[in-house]
Amino acid sequence: MITNGNGKEAVKFYQEALGAELSNFQTYGDLPDSPDFKVPEEMKDLVLHAQLRIENSELMISDNSPGEPFEVGSNLTIAIVLDDKAKAEKIYERLQADGEAIMPLQSTDWSEAYGQVTDKFGVKWQISVENSNNN
Repeated sequence: MITNGNGKEAVKFYQEALGAELSNFQTYGDLPDSPDFKVPEEMKDLVLHAQLRIENSELMISDNSPGEPFEVGSNLTIAIVLDDKAKAEKIYERLQADGEAIMPLQSTDWSEAYGQVTDKFGVKWQISVENSNNN
């Protein structure tokens, strides 16, 4: 779920409403310093990645970047969290066929392999391999 600058409020709301356990939470300000990407001051308090566990399900929340268009209805994606990088690569490639890569499958601070893709039906997907230290 993408929120429009109110990610922290959404995390708290869904945590309480769904009785969810907060299993991961990062703001853009938590990112390590990088010469390739300097986090603008107005982004530092925004949610980069929050993960709520609801029994055997997960809800992931992040804020959109300031200035990026935000449209209610296009702010939901389907997330698949796997424990096998090769399987994630296959699924990503299959969903990308006749679709569009949004973010190539790559290593991130929270995942060995994470990527975003829109399939040929216009459905947005997040593919992620769960790091063993996030369990």
